[in-house]
Amino acid sequence: MKGFIIALQFLTRLPIPAIVVDDAAFARSMRWFPAVGLVIGALVAGAAWAGGLVDSRLGALAALIVWVGVTGALHLDGLSDLADASGAAHKAKGGDRERLLAVLADPHVGSFGVVAIVLQLLSKLMLLHMLVEAHVFLPLVLVPFAARIGPLVWTWWLIPLHQGLAARFRSAIGPIELTVWTAALLAASWFYPALLVTPLLVLWWGWQVRRMIGGISGDGHGAGIELIETALLLTLVVSAPWIPGP
Repeated sequence: MKGFIIALQFLTRLPIPAIVVDDAAFARSMRWFPAVGLVIGALVAGAAWAGGLVDSRLGALAALIVWVGVTGALHLDGLSDLADASGAAHKAKGGDRERLLAVLADPHVGSFGVVAIVLQLLSKLMLLHMLVEAHVFLPLVLVPFAARIGPLVWTWWLIPLHQGLAARFRSAIGPIELTVWTAALLAASWFYPALLVTPLLVLWWGWQVRRMIGGISGDGHGAGIELIETALLLTLVVSAPWIPGP
């Protein structure tokens, strides 16, 4: 369970006692990322349900605030960095990869990043509103879980862009971890078939970052998680008429 606690410390802002760990233990904690997603999902779904008792709009807003608050906007930061880098490269002649990598390493947030964050939050808010109106709460628990299987796949599949977080995690992920969490996803998909789109989304994003930047980085992980979460919310909205009620 130590790895789970370390992953909770890294991926959330929950009040957990600090644990001092070495690089190897920190890398192994990545195996627990999907489990942390279940914790995040439970908090989001609980907020959506509680707020929805008053009004569906309040339920959506409460869920979004909890979602951003519990993760500390960690993945939104990656999305904004990648949006800034992609925008800067697009403005360069023919799309300059060196320019993209330089902007990706810049800690400042530019206009492309701001627009990406705003669109992402608006998209989640609208989709959450539609799910709360349809009384779809339990599948919300599984959205952050499914999205956090992605980093395991990308770490195992793609080369690290630089000696950062992605490089540290690479040695900790293998076929066993991928098999276990894929089996868990398939089991959840038995009850909510909309989740079956997850592998396609994970492969699509892996191909995108490989094409854009040539590998995976912490920003690539964060942006991928955000985009897959939104895509899964959309899939749940589309499939809501066929989801069993509470």
